Amino acid sequence: MSTSGRTAGEDALSASDIAATLRDADFVRIVAHADGDALAAGGLLARACATAGIPFQVSATSFPAHRTDAGDDELVMTVGGQGGNVTLPEHTRPTSVVAFDVATELGGSPDPVLALAGAVAAGVSPGAGDTARLLDTADLTRRPGVSTPTEDVADGVAHSTLLHAGFSGNAGAVQAELAELDLPVELDDDAHRKIASLVALSVAGPEGATPRAGETVQRALRPYELGDDYPFATLGGYADVLDAVAQEQPGTGIALALGHDARAPALDAWRTHSKAAHAVVRNATTGRYDGLFVARTDDAPVVTAARLLGDFRSPEPIALVVTDDEAAAVAVGDRGIDDSDSGPQSNSTAGSDSNPDLVDLGNAMRTVGSRLGGDGTGSRRRGYARFDADAKEFLSAFREAV
Repeated sequence: MSTSGRTAGEDALSASDIAATLRDADFVRIVAHADGDALAAGGLLARACATAGIPFQVSATSFPAHRTDAGDDELVMTVGGQGGNVTLPEHTRPTSVVAFDVATELGGSPDPVLALAGAVAAGVSPGAGDTARLLDTADLTRRPGVSTPTEDVADGVAHSTLLHAGFSGNAGAVQAELAELDLPVELDDDAHRKIASLVALSVAGPEGATPRAGETVQRALRPYELGDDYPFATLGGYADVLDAVAQEQPGTGIALALGHDARAPALDAWRTHSKAAHAVVRNATTGRYDGLFVARTDDAPVVTAARLLGDFRSPEPIALVVTDDEAAAVAVGDRGIDDSDSGPQSNSTAGSDSNPDLVDLGNAMRTVGSRLGGDGTGSRRRGYARFDADAKEFLSAFREAV
């Protein structure tokens, strides 16, 4: 197709261009990266295709580029990854925001809350940048407290991956902490403020917490409430579940993004995912190198564990979680990271042409993954790899690459 390899970046295809391409397709195959932002984007695009009468299929995977071979009568669209006839890469805007604009151009009425949840999963604060207009359209109410997907505060706080504290992963421990606050049965604003203060102090107070922890936990506070039309209680909770289920059970995540009743299995996947990720941050063997903080573990949801490690525990600008067959890395701060373009990059180098000392984590993962019999993916600020080697061998190769 003439659109082969084209992206929806700022200087490439516009939303109207993409909508026109989708409208002309006989069949659209949407391949989303396995993260909350891309999953929400895939759901928005799929719903728009359904409204416009365009046959479609949607899937989610850690390596979208592996599923981009198109048949004669189909158009392949990758979301948050590379390849396909049309690509919505992770760029300076969340893919869910771009997908919302494409869906609007297709003539539908896309859900601004789903788009906002995707943006929050991508790390964007609601109301920042292009999400401001979505927040206006959604008309959500903000209250004191903590962002959780369930009305059960102990359950929500314990399993949230928007924060990490000593009680994370243990609903009983959270319940014990809440009992000390003498909260009313029906939580009012004052009660929610007490819960938020407890969470903030529990996240930022421990000896191992970094200064960044106190800043990052703000993402989990003062939630936007969602009404009965949505499967989860708050916007941040919705984002949290989307991101977890995209990695833990992609099929369930797709059903959720398409608007099907998948709340119960999605919450089960979220709890399982959260417990495992928090256990890594708490129990993994860690090591500190020049510019790199590493957690080695046997088995884990490495992407979420790396994000938690970077947000709440890493004293270095790059946090890495590695097992004997997969690894994930995140950029903790700006030092040593080339943030001029957060979109997927070529396989040429781990740094940038203008400054080879700057790190591109996606390229580093591609380089090391390929060298060790696997593959890698990611952007400048995050990366993921699967490989055929042990953790020690991967760590040595990764340190060399960055």
